[in-house]
Amino acid sequence: MNTSRSILIPVIDSTRCTGCGWCVPSCHLHLLSLQPQGWRKFSTLQDAERCVGCRQCERRCPFGAIQMTLPDANVSRDPE
Repeated sequence: MNTSRSILIPVIDSTRCTGCGWCVPSCHLHLLSLQPQGWRKFSTLQDAERCVGCRQCERRCPFGAIQMTLPDANVSRDPE
């Protein structure tokens, strides 16, 4: 990942994401998708490098599950 990139990218909080899918069509670059995890679905960012940081997904999420952050801030967010 390019660490000098200063564009914000979406980070999806799986504890708040309901899998409603409202964020998916809001991304004009088609970078978000719903992915099954167990018996639920969650929104997933497919290609962070192509994200332009437009914030449409964040604005569209009715549950506040998407937060825009700098890519470097996401490095250690995986709980596993």
